[in-house]
Amino acid sequence: MKLTRDNYVRTGAWLRRYARPLEMARWEYLFENGTKERVIRYLLAFQNEDGGFGHGLEPDFWLPSSSPMATWVASQILLEIGADFQDQIVQSLVSYLITTPQIVSGMWPSVLPDNNLHPHAPWWHWAEEVQGSWMYNPSVELAAFLVVWSPSESEGAELGWVSVAQAISYVMSVTSMERHEISNFRNCLSLLKPYEESFRLRTGYSFSQVAHKVQILTRDVIDQDIANWGTGYKPLPLDFIRHPDDSLYQALKPLVEHNLRFYVQQMSTEGVWDLSWSWEQYPEEFSVARRQWQGILAVERYKVFRAFGWME
Repeated sequence: MKLTRDNYVRTGAWLRRYARPLEMARWEYLFENGTKERVIRYLLAFQNEDGGFGHGLEPDFWLPSSSPMATWVASQILLEIGADFQDQIVQSLVSYLITTPQIVSGMWPSVLPDNNLHPHAPWWHWAEEVQGSWMYNPSVELAAFLVVWSPSESEGAELGWVSVAQAISYVMSVTSMERHEISNFRNCLSLLKPYEESFRLRTGYSFSQVAHKVQILTRDVIDQDIANWGTGYKPLPLDFIRHPDDSLYQALKPLVEHNLRFYVQQMSTEGVWDLSWSWEQYPEEFSVARRQWQGILAVERYKVFRAFGWME
């Protein structure tokens, strides 16, 4: 039931017709020997003078000014193409994080008041105390990017480690966690794996202790009711287990295989996937965001298919 060459061609044709240039550049980089520079060229369109990102880079909120959340989206793309501190786009991003005030130590604001002035999904609406719903999403991952992309003992690295330490103290104290925040912690650990000794010294926990706790939280949140997967926005195995090398893969291999088949079955004849969510407002803007998300989902799911050897 692997993806066929015909599937791949159809998806590529759809992306060329309808996707943002950024997703097309990512597709070409990942699957067609495209260049890192081309991805950066289109990503720069979303970067502001302060180094942060906005302008609807995350299609579900259209805030033009910079936000930590949109900057996190940019960071993931930069990681995907192997960018580092030698790239000016990364240097500017790091500067933005250093100069952007945190709500409390270790936590940048996830949702900004100005979100409300622009089209957005309901979950991106700002209100008093909204940060309590987001907690360290995406701050823990942004902090890890600061560590990785800053010279050791620099202001950026120090801010990154202090922020990581706050987040790790939190994760070790909870018994459950929202799906997206779990992904942030998983990605943080992936980024900081080469820094295990520094991690222990700065957080007070061994890397393996924290990794074990995050794995427990991950297993608890994954929806294992396969019959329920098509009924809404569910936390599926492949939302977390992105490669066969993941330590959870062997334990959840049957579920992962079901998830791969589910993605194949859900693919349209044009080679893309529809969304499992909607805004319930701003119908015209949502139609634009929906199309943009279809391009993003296509790129992300083909990355997973390739990682698991599901492409002919």
